[in-house]
Amino acid sequence: MTADSGELPAKDLRTLIPEYAGLARTTTLLNPEPGEPGVRESSLGGELLWPADEPWPYCAQEDHWTFGSDPLNRTEIVPGSVPMVPILQLYARDVPELEFPEGKDLLQLVWCALVHEEDPGPVMPRLYWRNEAEVVAAGALSGFPGVSEGEYDEDNMPEPSTLSPTTAEDCPRWLDLPKNIWDTWEPRLRNTAGHAVWPPDSNIIGTKVGGWPAWTQPADWPDCECGHRMEHLLTITGDIQLGDCGGVYFFRCRRCPGLPWDWRFDCH
Repeated sequence: MTADSGELPAKDLRTLIPEYAGLARTTTLLNPEPGEPGVRESSLGGELLWPADEPWPYCAQEDHWTFGSDPLNRTEIVPGSVPMVPILQLYARDVPELEFPEGKDLLQLVWCALVHEEDPGPVMPRLYWRNEAEVVAAGALSGFPGVSEGEYDEDNMPEPSTLSPTTAEDCPRWLDLPKNIWDTWEPRLRNTAGHAVWPPDSNIIGTKVGGWPAWTQPADWPDCECGHRMEHLLTITGDIQLGDCGGVYFFRCRRCPGLPWDWRFDCH
């Protein structure tokens, strides 16, 4: 590092702040690549192994709209239900680091791909834990309701992609650092000119399971109704445009019955 660089590599950060390195968690990077995933494969934006006797979810929120082809002029959408779109499907065999609820080995996520007046990001996501064998035995839906032009915003609609999960070490963004680290950070992070530097971190930005959220704004962890802070389940960012949204973050509580979960999103 030169005296005027004003930066410290992440490896130096971990050396200088041992307790920061101690916050590392294992994350599974999903590494989506455009492709044609089948319903029996983990995917981003691919078709889902959906029970034939379970209605496909629709978003009935009012005031749907999309920018369409002109980002400067939004196109109003007639209020009414629109089908949600498949976002993520994960089979336990592909993400062994993720602890599934007992008897479940399939995680599915859908959301409304339009923008809503009261909430400028992807809205009304729904998360499902399933058992693959049970869905297959009872019969799976052959295809899902397609969305026509005007029923989705391209920024919120992922391109069908296969996944190649890999594990990595993930540390929190500086937005998530405990107060005791903040209080002692500055004296230990000075460049050779004696000036404090804005701390780089070793947080991985990308669509991932586990690890730490890749916040772009102040951390906003949800609490479960039981009073416990939920744990980070997955982040979707980078691989979808999501307009000016930094990412969509999903959380769960494993201490409570009923598999409670929540979500957040932030903007650049």
